[in-house]
Amino acid sequence: MTAESATMVGLEQVSKSYNASGLSVVQEVTLQIGTGELLVLVGESGCGKTTTLKMINRLVEPSGGRVFVDGKDVTATNPIELRRSIGYVFQGIGLFPHMTVAENVGIVPKLLGWESAAIANRVNGLMEMMGLPPAEYRQRRPAELSGGQQQRIGVARALAGRPKVLLMDEPFGALDPVTRDGLQREFKSLQQSSGITVVMVTHDMTEALILADRIAVMQRGRLLQVGTPQELLTHPKDAHVTALLEMPRRQAASLEAILKARQS
Repeated sequence: MTAESATMVGLEQVSKSYNASGLSVVQEVTLQIGTGELLVLVGESGCGKTTTLKMINRLVEPSGGRVFVDGKDVTATNPIELRRSIGYVFQGIGLFPHMTVAENVGIVPKLLGWESAAIANRVNGLMEMMGLPPAEYRQRRPAELSGGQQQRIGVARALAGRPKVLLMDEPFGALDPVTRDGLQREFKSLQQSSGITVVMVTHDMTEALILADRIAVMQRGRLLQVGTPQELLTHPKDAHVTALLEMPRRQAASLEAILKARQS
């Protein structure tokens, strides 16, 4: 986050414990995420990254510490109202199977009390943005869409209420490599043009390096290092961070070797 960026999401000494023993799955995480920034939380399974993400919109309540969104303590807002103001995309997509595509995308604006014409315009605009022409896809059911199309609708639904913050939990993990690469590039372009603040969880370090403005590495509930992709690649501050970066380094080196062999 640059010095000029205002903080959109702030975590102050946030912890979460699920049992009486006091063992924390998230331990005193402090993090500031700037307006318009795409921050990616990475780490091995069980490191606390998804729990950290869910504490931002109160799907999980912290055991300690404070969470702020747009300068306001999230505990001062009704959790249902808070979730309607924050977009949320996850790997399972979670589209309502009995609703049409248009109804799925428009559900949050409807809950927010938007006029029907405004909802229709927003739905049509987002569907066009996602490469799904409304005339062709508005009345389809989720089961009639491919996995990539469903994921696009999941993103459109999360953006429909014009949130300032978007949370994403492994949003592209279930997609085939070609579809995943295309959606990653499309989403990054959309995020940059819209200026929305994004907090994303992934276990894929290559995905984090490609998409993130900054990366926050977690292990066993603790924050190990936060920095730009370049900072993590050139100055890892922990052996675990170094280990996470080994696979993308090996992949890059292998591709470079293949290209050199073909050119020789």
